[in-house]
Amino acid sequence: MTEEMDLPAAELEAALWHTSTYSGSNNNCVEHAALISGRQAVRDSKDPGLGAQVFGPASWRVFVAAVCDGVI
Repeated sequence: MTEEMDLPAAELEAALWHTSTYSGSNNNCVEHAALISGRQAVRDSKDPGLGAQVFGPASWRVFVAAVCDGVI
């Protein structure tokens, strides 16, 4: 579950985005940003205008664990 509610647009605009080291050369790139609020965000680097998925600390841990386990 993402937690984008109550997220000021300026927080995403000011974020420093980093491309995942796991992104391949086939343009399937994911970007990550640690936000000022302590939340974490991910977005598609090909189309950042689509928005971002934002996670609180507990949700972020679950998301990362699922990615590491190959679930998603």
